[in-house]
Amino acid sequence: MHIRLAHNTDLSAIATLSRAEIEHEFDWHWTPARLRKAMSDTETNVAVAITGNELLGFGIMQYRHEYAHLLLFAVRPNARRRGIGSALLKWLERVAVIAGINTFRIEARHDNASALAFYRAHGYREIAKVLNMYEGLEDGVRLEKRIK
Repeated sequence: MHIRLAHNTDLSAIATLSRAEIEHEFDWHWTPARLRKAMSDTETNVAVAITGNELLGFGIMQYRHEYAHLLLFAVRPNARRRGIGSALLKWLERVAVIAGINTFRIEARHDNASALAFYRAHGYREIAKVLNMYEGLEDGVRLEKRIK
């Protein structure tokens, strides 16, 4: 497995994984066009975990002056529990730390127990519950991590 910045050739696979694993019950927002825009943003990294030409997972992190915000994150179901998500998250966080950022923010659906457990295992703590966070239909949880 290798982690690198996404290329235009990755856009369709990232969008498809987002649709299937994240946005499956909602309107599709992370289309290839929106991903292309994120890739061109100098304050955003779109990273992919690949093996050969096969996308295993991706993460989109936006870097601000005070914090970094994980906008979107997914690992293919058949590639989970193999350390791919951990490696992707650490890669994205390391970029922020090098840039002098030590606070990270993430949101997840309130009923996504595996995602919440994953983030907690990586040092994130719940800072707020947000009613109707996802298109007014589903509650969310905001999490934050600070590195000293």
